[in-house]
Amino acid sequence: MDTAFSTEDKKFQEEVRDFIKSSYPQELRDSINSKRKLGQELSRDDLTAWHKILGKHNGWSAPSWPKQYGGAELTPTQKYIFEQECAKAECQYIMPFGINMVGPVIYTFGNEKQKEQHLPGILNGETFWCQGYSEPGSGSDLASLKTSAVKEGDHYIVNGQKTWTTMAQYADWIFCLVRTNPDAEKPQQGISFLLIDMKTPGITVRPIKLMDGSHEVNETWFDNVKVPVENLIGQENMGWTYAKFLLAHERSGIAGVARSKKAIERIKQIASSEMSYGEPLIQDPAFKAKIAAAELELSALEFTELRTLAKDSAGKGPGPESSLLKIKGTDIQQSVTELAMEAVGYYANPHLGTTLSNEYVGPEYATNLSGTYFNFRKASIYGGSNEIQRNIIAKMVLGL
Repeated sequence: MDTAFSTEDKKFQEEVRDFIKSSYPQELRDSINSKRKLGQELSRDDLTAWHKILGKHNGWSAPSWPKQYGGAELTPTQKYIFEQECAKAECQYIMPFGINMVGPVIYTFGNEKQKEQHLPGILNGETFWCQGYSEPGSGSDLASLKTSAVKEGDHYIVNGQKTWTTMAQYADWIFCLVRTNPDAEKPQQGISFLLIDMKTPGITVRPIKLMDGSHEVNETWFDNVKVPVENLIGQENMGWTYAKFLLAHERSGIAGVARSKKAIERIKQIASSEMSYGEPLIQDPAFKAKIAAAELELSALEFTELRTLAKDSAGKGPGPESSLLKIKGTDIQQSVTELAMEAVGYYANPHLGTTLSNEYVGPEYATNLSGTYFNFRKASIYGGSNEIQRNIIAKMVLGL
């Protein structure tokens, strides 16, 4: 595809830059940067403030959504430009659960009432969503999920447990895969897609503390939770179809090309300051080779993403390409965090870099690199583990 920017695209690029410069609050930038450096958790307001601002400007909170639902319906090139400029400016990314995941499911498979009820809140950032897919015994083998939904009159009674529910502590709603037919011939055929209000009695959210002590994920319990039948998306027992549609969109977004570019740029800056045998680390041939290898991999991923965006804009939707993006995107993210740790050496360990008074004695850019490194260990697992993605590619692309 032709990747040269047209005059119109260049104008759009300037428009995005000007908007970010004038509209991204400095106090939000300062608050988020400060918390990240200290390894502190971001609040719901931190996570949604930029989303709400974008939601008021030409549908920019939803770059890929059709205009009829309030989105920007950007071209692949415009979407690429938008993501690049937001990453360069280090804007807080929009949480994906509403915009990138359940939103497209609702406007594609939901009825008009569901669209009217949920899409505006997703678009403007007022409604916070979380995802209810994984269970303690159903991660990569998602079709084995056991959370049940039994229809009683005009309600489903939901019982079971979901795990790794990211940011459930802030969520207003959760979209869940539930088993509505335990006797289906194939497990995928007995699953439905439900939208559940998190304030419904019987829902309990319990934090799961990560290695770095942060609270990002949770376990979510359902104890005789009454969910109106009208909250069913599409047809009963067809949830697996909608789930695959959602996961394809999720995996495409996981690639994170723009932010990996920014991360490599930051590593170069760090390596220019860190010394190795009396010279800046950036001049070390071995380290330079590692950076070059990461940039080459990222460049290849970038063009794959652009081709996928072009296919998506043609109405074909993401296919097995999304699995490629997921694998390579998360592999690169992990290698980049490893390079950052290597660049700062001793100071990458936050405990070694602190004094007894708990003051950090290393350079400011090293304060939370270890937290980022540990957090990204999960990148190759969420959104469908990379091993499963390789199986998808083997089957759908190679015909094995």
